[in-house]
Amino acid sequence: MSQQGSAGNVIAAIASFFFVGLGQLVQGRIFAAIIFCLTTYAAYGIATFTFGLFLIVALPLHLWCIIDAARYKAD
Repeated sequence: MSQQGSAGNVIAAIASFFFVGLGQLVQGRIFAAIIFCLTTYAAYGIATFTFGLFLIVALPLHLWCIIDAARYKAD
């Protein structure tokens, strides 16, 4: 993953769309992958008990994960 907009980042963004944190994991950012996965799936879990009201939090977190994977630039 050499630069923003590279094919690797596109693959990472697609991976994050289907499984939260997978794009960060593909990029080798294990800590970020764990944090995104735990927080987003916790928000989705809470949304099931609040009749979907917590989707206001869960969906932006998921979108943030996808954008983070797509815009990542390795140092």
